Amino acid sequence: MSMSEQLDMGMEAPAASLAMPSDYVALLKPRVMSLVVFTALVGLVLAPADPHPFMALVAIVCIAVGAGASGALNMWVDADIDGLMARTRTRPVPAGRVTADGAFAFGLVLAALSVMTMGVLVGYLAAALLAFTIFFYAVVYSMWLKRSTPQNIVIGGAAGAFPPVIGWAAATGSISLEPLVLFAIIFLWTPPHFWALALVRAHDYERAGIPMMPNVAGERSTRRQILIYAALVALAGVAPWPLGFASAVYGIAAIGLGAVFFAYAIVLWQAGAERLRAAAKKLFAYSVFYLFALFAILLGEAVWSGMVW
Repeated sequence: MSMSEQLDMGMEAPAASLAMPSDYVALLKPRVMSLVVFTALVGLVLAPADPHPFMALVAIVCIAVGAGASGALNMWVDADIDGLMARTRTRPVPAGRVTADGAFAFGLVLAALSVMTMGVLVGYLAAALLAFTIFFYAVVYSMWLKRSTPQNIVIGGAAGAFPPVIGWAAATGSISLEPLVLFAIIFLWTPPHFWALALVRAHDYERAGIPMMPNVAGERSTRRQILIYAALVALAGVAPWPLGFASAVYGIAAIGLGAVFFAYAIVLWQAGAERLRAAAKKLFAYSVFYLFALFAILLGEAVWSGMVW
């Protein structure tokens, strides 16, 4: 709802003076941004190219700003439902510290700046991928999928899986198998990661009218699907080793990390009602560590290889 509509309805519009710099930082979703930047950096460093350090820095900054733009636009779209959920009601827009119109303008400016800068200084393919990712997250996922289907996270996970592809394209000007494998790992990781959270926050999503899997298909079905996706992501996580762009050290680590991921999913599948929330929280927390560790090993190997050569 815009400020003018709020005034027409007799509602008191949030005062713009309430906004602090920290509120605009919050609009960027910095925790999500940090994971986006990290996976994009891995894609850029793994690429068989030697980009100029300034160009590489510009690419990473553009990806970070683009991710922040997506977060701000998402908060603009979700202004009506964020206030209904305990997890999101303190965000700047539902709390009234930033207007929905202000979040929209902020996100739109950041999106335009990030895409144009990427196109002019880095490359048009990377810019096109960045623009598509912002559009996919803000429009396809936030406006449509999130509110219409329990498969919202499955399909919408593509937005979070694109950063390593963008990083690779920024370094090489092309796309090949390697970044697509990284895309697949994140894409398959997203459903068990978010469905674990959805099991814990099911009442929140129900109150907001969001058709998350636990609210539509039930807890049992959600846990079964988490188990399936955990197995798939564990297998995908090993793929860089046999495909030749990671070492046996990475492969062994990926097998171990994936086995633990699957073990947490089994515990969640078998958990009774009294242990369900605890098991879901543990899986959610480990899923973050799993993805970070997997990409950190890839990054470490790429940096070490570059130093040796």
